Amino acid sequence: MSTSQQANVGTTPVRAGYELDAARLTEWMREHVQSFAGPLQVEQFKGGQSNPTYKLTTANACYVLRRKPPGPILPGAHAVEREARVQSALGTAGFPVPRLHALCTDESILGTPFYVMDLVEGRIFWDATFPEVPHEQRPEYFHALSQTLAQLHALDPQKIGLGDYGRTGGYVQRQLRRLSDQYRNDTLAGRDDNMERLIDWLGEHVPSDDRTTIVHGDFRCDNVIFHPHRPQVIAVLDWELSTLGHPFADFAYHALMYHVPPRIVASLGDANLATLNIPTEREYVATYASSLGLDAIADYNYYLCFSLFRLAAIFHGIRGRVARGTAASAHAQSRANAFPFLAELGWRQTSLRGRG
Repeated sequence: MSTSQQANVGTTPVRAGYELDAARLTEWMREHVQSFAGPLQVEQFKGGQSNPTYKLTTANACYVLRRKPPGPILPGAHAVEREARVQSALGTAGFPVPRLHALCTDESILGTPFYVMDLVEGRIFWDATFPEVPHEQRPEYFHALSQTLAQLHALDPQKIGLGDYGRTGGYVQRQLRRLSDQYRNDTLAGRDDNMERLIDWLGEHVPSDDRTTIVHGDFRCDNVIFHPHRPQVIAVLDWELSTLGHPFADFAYHALMYHVPPRIVASLGDANLATLNIPTEREYVATYASSLGLDAIADYNYYLCFSLFRLAAIFHGIRGRVARGTAASAHAQSRANAFPFLAELGWRQTSLRGRG
């Protein structure tokens, strides 16, 4: 098992500073969760970089609770209310998400807003090479990933009640401005010359294409649950970064698995794709584009550079939370340490073409 897997897989006793009032939570669930019956056992998932995530176990069912972290947070961050809203809308539209039971914005219950959803039983692959999957079946699992993301991008936000879930158009410019401001305002996390160059380059080369769809914001193999036995995605998790945005940026962020090493996120790194029977990046991009009726993704390398910037900015934010002592994840420090590497990788990518 990789270091990343060890840090993410399974549960642990609730960490100091993230305790829940089990009695208050039990009372709330009796009122808001159909068929709930205590007693309640509470554990904390090892993962959950941003929003602390808990496993709630009763004699008859298991649930997942996601909450805002305690302590000071940046404006607009850790928006569990948005997570709950998008999951509810997508579930109604037939997109694979866990069933949401209820959202609580009353901070007197647990100290911060939270929501409760079903625990979906299936397989999460923390290693993007899918070592547990038979060699001949791996292309089917990658096909399921690309098809699921294409399914999300094909949804009409207006028709499923998410027309106001974000602004239409200007997604890349807004993300550049917001993340750059957060990066520069977080003085505890520091500055980086490569990040500064990357921000300037991205601002000077924004593509003219300005389509808008629902975007997940962090679509990875370890943020989805597969069917226990089939190459089928049965639930997509971690919607904190979702909004209305550009689908190509969302896809390129997912395709970073071809560019970053496994120590950063679940990825392919320098894996031998032919030996593993895994599609090349070029093949994977073509499959996604075809699912949307497109011949290709215009300005793909720009979106890769933009995605490396986003990931670097996220890790920079984690670096700041580590400095402030508010990081929720047990492996936040390794993420914080990876920020300079990502900034350098993003700057180098500005002069390259996406491989495939």
